[in-house]
Amino acid sequence: MLRRTESRICWLCFVLFSRLIWAVESVSAQSCHEVKTAFQLRQVGPLKWVPETAATDADLLICKHQGPTCCTRKMEEGYYTASQRDTLQNVKTYSFELKYLIHAYALSFQDTFHSLLSFSLNHTHSLFDSAYKPISGDARPLVSELFSDLALYLRGDGNVSVERSVHNFYDKLFPLVYQQMINPGLGSPVSAWSAEGSECLRATRHDVNPFGHHPQSLAQGLSIALVAGRALSRALEMGTEVLHVTESMGLARQCGQALVRMHYCPHCRGLTLIQPCNGLCLNVMRGCLASLAELDGPWRRYVAFLEGLSGALAGGYEMELTLLSIRERINDAILNAQLNGPHLSAVVGKVCGPLTQTITSTPSSLTSKSLTPSVNPTVQLQTAVTSSRPTTSPDTGEHHQIILKKRSFPLKPSKNDKTRSLKKISREFMGYIQRYKTFFSTLPETLCEGQVEIDENTCWSGEDVVESYTGRVVGNGLQAQRHNPEIRVKIAHPLLVNIKERLERFNQEMRGETGFGADGHGDAETGSGDATDGSGECDDEDGCQESGHSESETDPQDNAKRKINMQIPPWGVITTKQHPDSRSKPGVNVNGATPTISGIQILTLLPIMLLFLSSDAV
Repeated sequence: MLRRTESRICWLCFVLFSRLIWAVESVSAQSCHEVKTAFQLRQVGPLKWVPETAATDADLLICKHQGPTCCTRKMEEGYYTASQRDTLQNVKTYSFELKYLIHAYALSFQDTFHSLLSFSLNHTHSLFDSAYKPISGDARPLVSELFSDLALYLRGDGNVSVERSVHNFYDKLFPLVYQQMINPGLGSPVSAWSAEGSECLRATRHDVNPFGHHPQSLAQGLSIALVAGRALSRALEMGTEVLHVTESMGLARQCGQALVRMHYCPHCRGLTLIQPCNGLCLNVMRGCLASLAELDGPWRRYVAFLEGLSGALAGGYEMELTLLSIRERINDAILNAQLNGPHLSAVVGKVCGPLTQTITSTPSSLTSKSLTPSVNPTVQLQTAVTSSRPTTSPDTGEHHQIILKKRSFPLKPSKNDKTRSLKKISREFMGYIQRYKTFFSTLPETLCEGQVEIDENTCWSGEDVVESYTGRVVGNGLQAQRHNPEIRVKIAHPLLVNIKERLERFNQEMRGETGFGADGHGDAETGSGDATDGSGECDDEDGCQESGHSESETDPQDNAKRKINMQIPPWGVITTKQHPDSRSKPGVNVNGATPTISGIQILTLLPIMLLFLSSDAV
């Protein structure tokens, strides 16, 4: 009996010993070749870090599990670096299209603004070259300086004020008009205009008011018409800065560890082809990108604001028409001064006294060049458009002679010419940018789409191969991550907190300046209609003609708030009235002839501007 018991014990020991030897041999026989191949393809690190066969004594920190493993501590460090690198690269890849879209359209808008300003600059130069030859040379730098300021304003320069630039232009123009157009005979071989007299004319222009209401009308019109373009330039610059900051952020340590568990811990068991479960990927990505998700609210309002600005620019031709009207506004102002010449001479004589001085040196040493400042070198506008045919300026202020100066531009565009105007560019941009309103909230889902296998029967849960992920899937944002089973996020990234605050302040500031709310629509109705108004795909750029333009009354409060109103300005028809009594008392506004601009004349120039833009683009 005892012998039978001893024999059974020996047999059991032999069986256990045999199985142990078989297990050891199985472990030594488990190859890590597939793991090494994946390690090389993903460029994790040197291949010497990967063992040839699985081992059981690996001191791992992240991918701990019972049984043999093909991973080492060195491999874990490489997996940690590679997972962060690949995730950040994927974020940059998905944001590249958005960043390129904003950058490309920012350049496109600036090029269009530059072309519009160049055309209007040449159009204004031709006024002085043709109708006001005596002051043409001295007025050219003044006109260039005005348009340089407008270009800087459209770029978003905070040091430029349209109203200040317009009034500064008229301040410097008044001495030229008074000396050469109103009183050209005061200068003589023995006397010349004094510098003190010219300075007095500049300083008292606002009080003397030789140009009537035209300077203020031009300043207000430009301020309203250009505010959308300026706001768009600043907004696109802000968007580029936001995306730049998001690309430069790093990932937290806990995020890197969660990424290793999701992507590379299966490799340690030789499972190089298994994909993470969708729920696991969403939890990890939403935890890693929780700070980015906090930008969702401000970004939605920002994109809605861009849509509103683009819709405003696409809804009409207010900017083009207003820039074209600068020539006529300046012409009307000079005509107003000429028609009230005798009264202006009397007022100036009382305010400034004698404006000439006796010449003590050669006449050539006294010129009027001191009146013309240098042009801002930061903005250079094209001046290659040929001036219209010059005409002789009138020697007298007779009404019929002055009317001859109001002429249309002589060129006509081709009917078949298709231009890429500001309206079309704005429509294109509005169609593209609205697709990215939820960019930050959908980024985790976008990243997970290429990393999970939805149709597979099994997936990696972070710990083992399962049929489905059983953990809780949390939402976006920092608050939701408190219940994230895969990663703990306590605070937001400092860089993203700062850019979020700046974006919120920017949205609030722009909403106050332009009147557009968080939904992208202005506080007041736009007058020219939406970009999608009309029947079918036909618009006026494609050769269609509208039946007419609706007019609406102007609210003084809207002008005070600088709301965007995309109506074609109701400038009226050509009427030139001369008041019976053009004399007024000193110190009051001079109200002489008040010629107004023809909206039809301006509209005839719009196709020419579009033709110019087309040829300039080519």
